[in-house]
Amino acid sequence: MAAIAFLASQGEAAQAARARLAGLYGDAPPAQADFVVALGGDGFMLEVQHRFLGRNTPIYGMNRGSVGFLMNSYREEDLPARLAVALEATLHPLRMRAHTADKTHAALAINEVSLLRETRQAAKLRIMVDGKERLPELTCDGILLATPAGSTAYNLSAHGPIVPLDANLLPLTPISAFRPRRWRGALLPSEARVEIEVLEAQKRPVSATADYTEVRDVRRVEIREDRSLSMTMLFDPDHSLSERIIAEQFTV
Repeated sequence: MAAIAFLASQGEAAQAARARLAGLYGDAPPAQADFVVALGGDGFMLEVQHRFLGRNTPIYGMNRGSVGFLMNSYREEDLPARLAVALEATLHPLRMRAHTADKTHAALAINEVSLLRETRQAAKLRIMVDGKERLPELTCDGILLATPAGSTAYNLSAHGPIVPLDANLLPLTPISAFRPRRWRGALLPSEARVEIEVLEAQKRPVSATADYTEVRDVRRVEIREDRSLSMTMLFDPDHSLSERIIAEQFTV
C-alpha cells in the first residue's frame, strides 16, 4: 500500500480526522510519503502547498474546514483507491521581488501577489509589463496579480476574471480603482513580467503581499510566474479543479 502522510489544521474536526485516518492507513513521515493528505480548509491547504512546493509529492486535500474550494469531500473509506484514480493538477507559483528604500525581499505566491494602500490616502501606481509602460498612473486601493488557481480567491472578490488552469493567463486586477475609472484590469500571458512602481511612496505608502508574506513601504515590485517550481494537486474525478473553476463562473 502507498505510504500516506496526514497533515491537519489545528481545528478540532481536522485533528480528529487525522487520528482516525492514521489509525486506518498508517501515518508516514512527510519526507517518505507517496502522498500527502491535507485535512482542513483552503487556508491550511495554502500552508501545505508552500511547504511542499518544488517537491514531487502529490497533495490530496479533504475538507475539514469551512470553504474548501481546493479540497475533496471528506470520506474515510477506500482512501488508497481514491488516491489511485485522482486527477492531477499542476500549479506554478508567482515569484515576487519587493523593493523598499534599502532592501529587496523575495517571496512566492500560490494564489496572488497584492499591493495595498497602508493609509487613508489612495495609492498611485505605475504599471509596466515586459518593460513597457502600460498605465502611467493608477489611483486605487491596490492591485493584484493572480495565478489561475488563485483567480477564484481574492481576485474574484475584487471582480477579476476566473481563469481556467490550462489557459496560460494571469489576471491583473485593480482593487477599487478611482482613476482611470473605467479600467477593469487585464489578462496577461503567463510568461509576462509585471513591474509596479509606487508613486509618491512617502506620502502614499503601499504594502506588498505574496499569499501571507507581507512587505511594508515598498517602492517597486516585480512579479513573474516561476515555471521552474511546481506542485501536484489531486482531485476526485467527479470534481476536478478545472471543473470547479468552470462551475464557479456560473454560480449566482
